[in-house]
Amino acid sequence: MDTSRIRNFCIIAHIDHGKSTLADRLLELTHTIAQRNMREQVLDNMDLERERGITIKSHPVRLVYKRPAGDQYVLNLIDTPGHVDFTYEVSRSLAACEGALLLVDATQGVQAQTIANLHLAQERGIKLIPVINKIDLSTANVPLVRQQIREIIHLPTEDIIEVSAKYGTNVQEVLDAIVARIPPPPVQPTSELRALIFDSVFNNFRGVVVYARVFSGHIEAGLPILLMSTGKSFEVAEIGSLCPDMRPTKSLATGEVGYVIANIKDPGDVRIGDTITARNHPARAPIKGYKEMQPMVFSGLYPLDASDYEALREALGRLRLNDASFVYEPESSAALGYGFRCGFLGLLHLEVIFQRIEREFGISTISTNPSVSYRVQMKGGELRAIDNPTHFPNPAQIERVEEPYVLAYVIIPNEYIGPIMQLAMERRGECVGTDSMDPTRVMLKFEVPLNEIIVDFYDKLKSLTRGYGSLDYEYIGHRPSDMVKLDILVNHEPVDAFSGIVHTSKADSRGRAIVARLKEVIPKQLFSVPIQAAIGGRIVARETIKALKKDVTAKCYGGDITRKRKLWEKQKEGKKKLKEVGKVRIPQSAFIEVLKAGA
Repeated sequence: MDTSRIRNFCIIAHIDHGKSTLADRLLELTHTIAQRNMREQVLDNMDLERERGITIKSHPVRLVYKRPAGDQYVLNLIDTPGHVDFTYEVSRSLAACEGALLLVDATQGVQAQTIANLHLAQERGIKLIPVINKIDLSTANVPLVRQQIREIIHLPTEDIIEVSAKYGTNVQEVLDAIVARIPPPPVQPTSELRALIFDSVFNNFRGVVVYARVFSGHIEAGLPILLMSTGKSFEVAEIGSLCPDMRPTKSLATGEVGYVIANIKDPGDVRIGDTITARNHPARAPIKGYKEMQPMVFSGLYPLDASDYEALREALGRLRLNDASFVYEPESSAALGYGFRCGFLGLLHLEVIFQRIEREFGISTISTNPSVSYRVQMKGGELRAIDNPTHFPNPAQIERVEEPYVLAYVIIPNEYIGPIMQLAMERRGECVGTDSMDPTRVMLKFEVPLNEIIVDFYDKLKSLTRGYGSLDYEYIGHRPSDMVKLDILVNHEPVDAFSGIVHTSKADSRGRAIVARLKEVIPKQLFSVPIQAAIGGRIVARETIKALKKDVTAKCYGGDITRKRKLWEKQKEGKKKLKEVGKVRIPQSAFIEVLKAGA
């Protein structure tokens, strides 16, 4: 196909700014989907996506647009997730495009994820078309949003298109702008095959289905291909375009976007951002920008019922087939039994996986506290990556510990600057910049440890700002920090499920909070039970669960006091013996209460 008639673009926006609704209108206007098959958020296939109003897995689609003048264009919409946890997928989608629609809600204005996605697009140097959505709402403030786009995003106001994706107002102008403003794929000087993998899904019958953008050369059925980062070779069984269903074609040429099926059975063989080339005539260099996806948040996952362990293993394996960014490995806990250590891109990714396990497989689970991956430099020179507190080395062997830091963008109304600054400082954050968005809102930039914001920072931000605050962040590297392992001991025995890696400035308060909570949720025993928080050999907090009392002298009515004393001494000896040989049974509900409380 003539590359001058191809336009590759995506839509980037903050959550709930109407990205999926605008995609629906584009599908309708180009008659890509018959009206009888239309539904809301047609590109969002999961129930969770519809309930949360977010895109979790991107889905590309090919639009054929016939202009009123009679000429015809192929518009490849490469849909992108909007949440910070899926930033890598957004960056790969942007790498496959020459342009993007920057969508902004007329009632909310520019938000944190708008800024973050804007930076990704600017790094790629792609053409941006600003679009203001929801102009039909009574609370829309279009002039203010136009001012924000001009002053914050630095795009000319004459380029802005005002639409109502819900009612289709001015959406035709968006299609015309895509054709007029977004450049066609550049003509490549070489004919060697290079195609960028920007996503993949797993089909139970056909294996891994790769979504790719061809940058040079062409790909066709029967062609032996090579995946450059893994060195794995396969033979193409089928190729085609997504409309949005898979439609086989003879070939995909330079500039085109489509799917590739090559009998790939193991999803681990396919990596997002990898380059496909011909096995017999490989490209000299891959497409720039590929990097491994590294999990940022880790958590232990255990079945509530031990008999569900194998079912949980199977469920995780099936989720891994459809989500290459999710990793897991078996682990065991003395308190929780057998389970799995799982790695995620972020906390939303973690929540989505846990909810899918419960909904799709009917398995009730419990998770340990989310943690991050620390780098521990040993005195012998070895560098270790630690994502599980139980593997934290002896402090005497540690040279230094480094923890991951992020640059957080927080957009809030002006009146909440004080409380948010205080919240950030409580989380060891440092304010590195403030930008006025408009007369009523400001954007604060903080450098803050990732471990401090993955659990409840976003909830507190929403609570303090009455729902008007927004947050996005990007990883900026590991930095040295004074971290220690906090152990929780029940009856002098460490319980690994409650262990954690914390900053020394928060270790004491964290330990006191955990032992106080455990005192409430662990039932009384026949002997007193000490609950302690310890850093190395130093006890930093302690609570004691008093023993159940039994009145052994209740049957003694009057009589000599020596009889009662004899019974009391006998009881005391019995409790002393029981304390030596007895074990404290911690009910599952105690783990749930403490772990859900963020202890």
